[in-house]
Amino acid sequence: MTEPVWGPVHRDIVDLLADHPADVPAVVDHLTKLQDMLVRLPPLEASNPLADFNRLYLVITESVLDGLYDGRFADPVFLSRLDVEFAARYFDALRMWTESSPGTPKAWTCLFERMRGPDARPLPSAAAGVNAHINFDLPFALVTTFDHLESEPVDSSEQHADYLEINAIFADKIPSLRRGYLERWQLIIDTLNGDIDDWYQGELVEYTRDVAWRNAQKIWRCRHDPEARESERARLDRTAAALGRLLLSPLGALLQ
Repeated sequence: MTEPVWGPVHRDIVDLLADHPADVPAVVDHLTKLQDMLVRLPPLEASNPLADFNRLYLVITESVLDGLYDGRFADPVFLSRLDVEFAARYFDALRMWTESSPGTPKAWTCLFERMRGPDARPLPSAAAGVNAHINFDLPFALVTTFDHLESEPVDSSEQHADYLEINAIFADKIPSLRRGYLERWQLIIDTLNGDIDDWYQGELVEYTRDVAWRNAQKIWRCRHDPEARESERARLDRTAAALGRLLLSPLGALLQ
């Protein structure tokens, strides 16, 4: 008899994924509940590679929610919708993996496969999740959002400014998040390096999110052409999967 994908928390995760968050508070609630389940998944339990990413995603999403409450964004309707569409792609990937679907994106599969070992170090695991979510999920989440709002991805618009504001949230949260993945001896080296690692990773996130915006514009132009859209989906999936495998390889340990 085949063991359930999620082991002892399989039913809990199936039930969670059956519900579709409709707003940002619901997304935060889903991520919080999922985190509690992931850290109980054997054999790695608290060191579960997916939990390492989910924790980062939860912190960033909580900050986005705080920004919505504080009036930080010029177009909160856009930002809220994007957050929901973005999360939906992550939850859909989890749902497909749960169902052992061959349609599970390759960008996510390389991380999901590590949940039962061999163990992956926390920072590369979180980076692999960010890679899949930004390089693969984000362009399509943007297209779906703009389509729903009957708008389009235009540079220098209010929506683009709000999109870029998320980079500032990453820049604010990256230092503490990154150090939370490090062991004591790594923290010593990190202190000696000063702010260079935080700066570099902030720049990398900014660059990667800019590429995602450009890819969304490209997909937007061909959104009514199923063949061209599928070609873009396959291309982005392959590219993100290749980078994800690299991040999770022994070479990925150099991130720490």
